Amino acid sequence: MVSAIASATQSDPTTATQTRPMARSATSSPKSTQSQPKSTTSTTMDTVQISSAAQAALQEAIETSAQTAKEASSGDHQAQRLLAKEAAARKTEQ
Repeated sequence: MVSAIASATQSDPTTATQTRPMARSATSSPKSTQSQPKSTTSTTMDTVQISSAAQAALQEAIETSAQTAKEASSGDHQAQRLLAKEAAARKTEQ
């Protein structure tokens, strides 16, 4: 169905003029719609493996502020730096 539309838009203007009377006839229109094959869809599944570093980065990105505060109080240096960065950002907004 898409190829029929694409070929009609890409056709030569003189050819398009010649085919217009046929497209207007009542007998050719139903045949063109009935002869088009029905499209079928198939589902393709792709498998993606994420590295452990990417998984850790994703986990840090979706971590809540409560989790970050808990980790910071446990001695996690990355969480402590993040809390300090957030506190500095709040000071500059005020």
